[in-house]
Amino acid sequence: MKNLFFYAFLAIIALSCNRSKKPKAAVSSGVTDVFDAYYKERMRLFPLEATSNGINDYNDQLPIEISESFRDSVRRFLKRYQGLIEKSDVAKMDDSEKTSVEIFKWELTQSLAALNFNDHYMPINQFWGFPLTLGQLASGDGNQPFKNVKDYDNWMKRVEKFPMWVDTAIANMERGMATGYVLPKALVVKILPQLEPMFKTLTPKHLFYQPILKLAKNDSMEAYEKDRFKTQYALMVDKTVKPNYKKLHDFLKVKYLPKARMSAGISDIPKGREMYNQLIKQWTTTNLTADEVFELGQKEVARIRLEMEAVKTEVGYKKDLKSFFKFVNDRKANKPYKKPEQIIDDFNKIHETMKPQLEKMFDMTPKTPFEVRRTEPFREASASAEYNQGSPDGTRPGIFYFPIPKGNAAAINNFQNEALFLHEAIPGHHYQISLQQENTELPDFRKFLWYGAYGEGWALYTESLGKELGLYTDPYQYFGKLGMEMHRAIRLVVDAGLHTKGWTREQAIQYDMDNEAETLEGVTAEIERYMAIPGQALSYKVGQLKILELRHKAEKALGENFDIRKFHNEVLKDGCVPLALLEQKVDKMIAAATAPDPKPTKKGKKK
Repeated sequence: MKNLFFYAFLAIIALSCNRSKKPKAAVSSGVTDVFDAYYKERMRLFPLEATSNGINDYNDQLPIEISESFRDSVRRFLKRYQGLIEKSDVAKMDDSEKTSVEIFKWELTQSLAALNFNDHYMPINQFWGFPLTLGQLASGDGNQPFKNVKDYDNWMKRVEKFPMWVDTAIANMERGMATGYVLPKALVVKILPQLEPMFKTLTPKHLFYQPILKLAKNDSMEAYEKDRFKTQYALMVDKTVKPNYKKLHDFLKVKYLPKARMSAGISDIPKGREMYNQLIKQWTTTNLTADEVFELGQKEVARIRLEMEAVKTEVGYKKDLKSFFKFVNDRKANKPYKKPEQIIDDFNKIHETMKPQLEKMFDMTPKTPFEVRRTEPFREASASAEYNQGSPDGTRPGIFYFPIPKGNAAAINNFQNEALFLHEAIPGHHYQISLQQENTELPDFRKFLWYGAYGEGWALYTESLGKELGLYTDPYQYFGKLGMEMHRAIRLVVDAGLHTKGWTREQAIQYDMDNEAETLEGVTAEIERYMAIPGQALSYKVGQLKILELRHKAEKALGENFDIRKFHNEVLKDGCVPLALLEQKVDKMIAAATAPDPKPTKKGKKK
């Protein structure tokens, strides 16, 4: 899963000057100017996005995005660009510009629709939220750079705004408590242990002090500057960071937790049903209803169970499927690790195994470097495996993070490792996101756009490529692939069940446990994730099914002329698009490939 904020639609940056950019054709539609202005203004408005995408002009800024005034400014910003794009001259646009306009309008419409709901009254959860993001930035290994004096000063200025964020978050939650916008109690109790290390850890070992430990290897900084930062960062941790994390923790524990709700779904908050309908559209880019999502999930669960039964028979297991789940989880051969480094090495070996086959399926690959890393200890207790994109200039690699809670490598079951690497790393998120960022043909605003149905749909689709890439030779690894696909099918059922059908947390957990080989601890964390970020989990299966449908459509239409590399190029070349536009793209590819040759003229030449 790509690690992004809940309602973020990502804007975008130009590639660094050392990458050549093809000149755009001169146009007079006015649309290019609108896109450029939007990009520049959005980067100023959302400086954390700018930092994430490699723009360092605003690394000292931290707007309070959950404040009413900021939301009002965003609303005005979006509406202004709605008016500007309507004035552009469609008649003078080429097909590429028309596509960009269609995507731009979708972005503005969906972002404005999201502002109709008071999600800022619930500004924190255990899965996504600013306190966790701030910790990632603080570590010195994330998006925030720590290379020179200005970088270190920028971070201190950014952290100065954290107390204001905490005060705003508490005020918002108090308003939410008064109006019915509160988190489920089960989620609040998971947030508390995430916050505790932020005020209990000794300063020399504190996460926010880690950049100081890097100073010893920094030869570009004078000794007196290093000494200054050692003093100032210690004060920052003691006077700003610790007190405010504690303030937030104590509020949640003492005042908020008793008011938290026992229900699991957002249908129990004001306008919750309407909010869920909007989230379905936002995350799937379709007009599916909650009932349709629920029914689709049930059909997929039934189909995948049949495939699982076949694998169970293949390995000679005689008992029922549910007991086979436990057998796979407990099987010692699936738990071969003694040290965390062995797990990281295993993922790198998977990559090496695939390399000879990758070029047969992909002739368009990214330049952005790639690494596998263990998830940072401060967040890995509740983290999932995930991909964080690299920077477009190549200075920060794309990173596949894998959590090993408490460093207990012996507890890690590897039967899904191959499918997981395909999804989170190569050719899943790393290929799709990096190619999009590197694409000099796209307008800047599109280079970092994210649609869950496309991005997660692509990543889930790539799990089906394992056998073609030389993987899944072990039936247990193929069962792991089926398990991951089942995991996404279950999400359709439990997400819609939790948020529209009154399902309890326990009911969703039981349904999940009945249908996949996961531990109770893992399933519980997943169900609580769906409770925290409704609708996001729907995007995977909806997108995957559409891409598979389009591949089968192309294979049938083109027959022997079907080229998997050309199909993958068509899916990837324009970056994230709503699923309806993706289907239009593939249909045009098929039409062009099957169109009859022009009739020759009398001179035997083609017209």
